[in-house]
Amino acid sequence: MKNYFLGIFLIMLSLAGCKSLQEKGTDQFLSGEYQYAINTFSQILEQDTANERANEVIAESYRLSNRIENSADYYQKLVDIEPSFERYFFLGQSLKAQQKGDEAIEAFENAKNYTQDEALLARTQREIEGINLAKGIENYWPFHELVNYRELNTPGDDYAPIVSENFLYFTSARQASGIYPATGTPYTKLFRARAEDLRVDVSGIQALPEFPNEEGLNQAAMAISPDGNTLIYARGNSTSPRDLPETALFASYFRGGGFTLPIWLPVNEEENWWNSTPAFSPDGEELYFASDRPGGYGGIDIYKATKLANGDFGNAVNLGPNVNTPGNELFPRPAPDGKFFFASDGHPGFGKLDLFVAEQDESGKQVIKNLGENINSEADDFGIFFTNYPKEGFLSSNREGGIGNDDIYYFEDKTPKPKIVNVLLNVFTKQRVAGEPDQVLDNTRVVLYDGNNKQIGGDFSNSNGRVRFTLEPQSNYTIIASKGGYFSKSVPYNTFGKTPDPATLVQDVTNVTLDTTIVLDQLILEKSIVLENIYYDLDKADIRPDAAKELDKLVQILKDNPQIRIELSSHTDDRSSDAYNLELSQRRAESAVNYMVSQGIAADRLVAKGYGETQLIIENAQTEEDHQVNRRTEFKVIEIKE
Repeated sequence: MKNYFLGIFLIMLSLAGCKSLQEKGTDQFLSGEYQYAINTFSQILEQDTANERANEVIAESYRLSNRIENSADYYQKLVDIEPSFERYFFLGQSLKAQQKGDEAIEAFENAKNYTQDEALLARTQREIEGINLAKGIENYWPFHELVNYRELNTPGDDYAPIVSENFLYFTSARQASGIYPATGTPYTKLFRARAEDLRVDVSGIQALPEFPNEEGLNQAAMAISPDGNTLIYARGNSTSPRDLPETALFASYFRGGGFTLPIWLPVNEEENWWNSTPAFSPDGEELYFASDRPGGYGGIDIYKATKLANGDFGNAVNLGPNVNTPGNELFPRPAPDGKFFFASDGHPGFGKLDLFVAEQDESGKQVIKNLGENINSEADDFGIFFTNYPKEGFLSSNREGGIGNDDIYYFEDKTPKPKIVNVLLNVFTKQRVAGEPDQVLDNTRVVLYDGNNKQIGGDFSNSNGRVRFTLEPQSNYTIIASKGGYFSKSVPYNTFGKTPDPATLVQDVTNVTLDTTIVLDQLILEKSIVLENIYYDLDKADIRPDAAKELDKLVQILKDNPQIRIELSSHTDDRSSDAYNLELSQRRAESAVNYMVSQGIAADRLVAKGYGETQLIIENAQTEEDHQVNRRTEFKVIEIKE
């Protein structure tokens, strides 16, 4: 399509009057002096607003000088005069750059009616889908904030910031000594200033001291190797017939205490290809750059070249159709974690160039994500550089509200600091005393375990029986208390629902104090302890679910106290024969022991004993309540292993 517009003016010989202006403007356009061509043909439009050639030259001049958002009115006049695929397509791109999505889609749909070329139809459909997809873009970094570095920027162009060895390097039109005819703006040069993180000494900005900036051409985006010994930058747009015809990459090397004069890099390959926006990989072994060389997927694609044995970069390869599109991709920035940042106007975005990241999803597939509207705008957003990846850095943009055309911005991660909730748990240790209130048990060892059964704390209770631990909200724990002469005891503890919602808090730190008590029983040999609520169906020995819950408590006691061996006994009342009651109680005791073995207790730690009615607590019981007291299950410690 580009060649279509370059050639059309060679056969335009119509339109009488203004001939000298037409010829002058046509020569300017064909020479790439787009701003001069715009000025010339604007004079014609002042007399004839429907002049087709003037509208076409101005529309194309804005498009080819990266100002397509200014061309919509001219393309609209052209489709009114004589519609074509190219005119509708570029009208759509111009409207898209103005954030007029619905109008842009209408223009792209109209463009489809003027071609049967499958490639052009596919590209047009991609533009439509991109506009629709842009409506659902989420911010990649939700809390990153972008700020114009006003003290650094000028009314001209300031862009492509990078940081190396405590210096900020950037491209700027300050101290200009000529006008770039394609845009009508001053030529750009390379500058630097001392910097620490995002703080730049704007009072000390100076022209690049490593080698002199040249006059009458643009010195643009720069890359510096990780070791600081190689500078690569883009140089071009000279109007001298003795200079290179296109923008190319040049390199300067640190040799003998200084930097060499820049030399043309072989990675350019041809003198008539556009090559720019270089960036080194984090290890310096690869060079990424953008180029319009043939064989790519669009206007400008991103390539990667590998360092050769002689130190040059060669074997440039295209990054492929996942990153590159029929549009333009440039300003690559590989990150240390393998993610790849770049600017593109071909992926779904908010306008012209947007910043994107290529990263792997959970399946290992590379996906492309727009960084979102807190980073991107409807204008050009490009040239990202991280000073503290991925939280801080710089980028370039020509969005509204800036100081000049392209401005340098800085960004910071402003994620709100989480409100801290400290859970202070007081654990009180006590001992059970028959017939009396529980009493303080001091000097008790208390150990705290987290949800992964990892010990995270431990201490002895003080004279008041207290130990304090610091816990996390919404977490599970286990607390184990132990002391010689007492049964050790483990209890689960959690903080779920016991702390306020951090979102409701005002203070940065909130302390919540909780209390819990662990009561230990004395460990005495041959002392019987009744297990409450162990019931059996009439004349049966099967363990009922309600009895299993009670036996689980004894299982836990045995797990907490691996040094003990117990006898588990079953007792009946006296309402059946002695022999029957003895046999029934033995079966019930064995059934309970078998259940505990099934729960992980070693069989040699358990002795089942049925006593029938031989050890009645209440002789000659008359009521059902008294009989129930006699029908009981007990355990006693019969051995304590050292």
